[in-house]
Amino acid sequence: MKATAKAHPIQGLVKYHGMRDHDARYPYHDSISVCTAPANTTTTVAFDDDLDADEYVIGGDRVTGSGADRIESVLDEVRERAGIDTRARLVSENDFPTNIGLGSSASGFAAAAVAACEAAGLDLSHPEMSTIARRGSASAARAVTGGYSDLGGGMSDAECRSHRLDAADSLEEDIRIVIAEVPAYKETQAAHDEAEDSHMFDARRVHVEDQLAEMRNAVRAGDTERVFETAEHDSLSLAATTMTGPAGWVYWKPDTLEVFETVRELRADGTPAWFSTDTGATVYVNTTAEHAEDVEDAIAATGVDTRVWEVGGPARVLDESEALF
Repeated sequence: MKATAKAHPIQGLVKYHGMRDHDARYPYHDSISVCTAPANTTTTVAFDDDLDADEYVIGGDRVTGSGADRIESVLDEVRERAGIDTRARLVSENDFPTNIGLGSSASGFAAAAVAACEAAGLDLSHPEMSTIARRGSASAARAVTGGYSDLGGGMSDAECRSHRLDAADSLEEDIRIVIAEVPAYKETQAAHDEAEDSHMFDARRVHVEDQLAEMRNAVRAGDTERVFETAEHDSLSLAATTMTGPAGWVYWKPDTLEVFETVRELRADGTPAWFSTDTGATVYVNTTAEHAEDVEDAIAATGVDTRVWEVGGPARVLDESEALF
């Protein structure tokens, strides 16, 4: 009973903030993201009768505390659905930097859920598996379905699951995402915990419904400018909400702001480029394949490390030869 899966991290396009139920991880509203490749998490899960307790290892380090609790919530859901009580060993590796705002929890829990389902013999669709991954991280639900995905904000698995949006071919094939790495550690969970205490939270909940409708329409139409302009505006809205919570979270760094200004200068000169951030200081700069090299050169000139990604697909099971143990 062992399987290995791979999943890509996500860039939030219209992001959720705060959760109505922190155990089941039901967000207050829908959210939309795009998976980013070739960045990935590979995870092997084995259910083993010889184990006395679950074992979790990520990047060579044993996981304990709240991180282990979140992994256990995913595995327990798989065990319940499969009708087993066998302990599990999970080993996971990322091929990109973690905890700097690049969606590693999304790809991590997506790969864990898909590998665990396969190892336990569950035959589930990607939307069904997304409800299991969501128990580790709501963003992971969208990493399961891949591409441009939409996570419902309901209060049940039937409503709070991810589905793939029908994106125009141009958005699947022609988009390039220049990563401007600003390696500042961030704590996403803490911001979610106090989201409701921001005086801007209710205003964001009203405003985000228009953002969601705009994003869905733009994705289906293949309107690159509308998609990533909306994502840029949503990033600013999210940051305003986190900054006005009790702890006054400010994730951006001077390098972050310099990248913002560089992107605006590129756009003023006619280059299609839009910035976006999740909860962190690292910046996604969205552009097209034609302009990716010029955009990367401009961002690299600010002194930050860069890499170029593209749109990634759904989480998938790998051949047994690719297992991590």
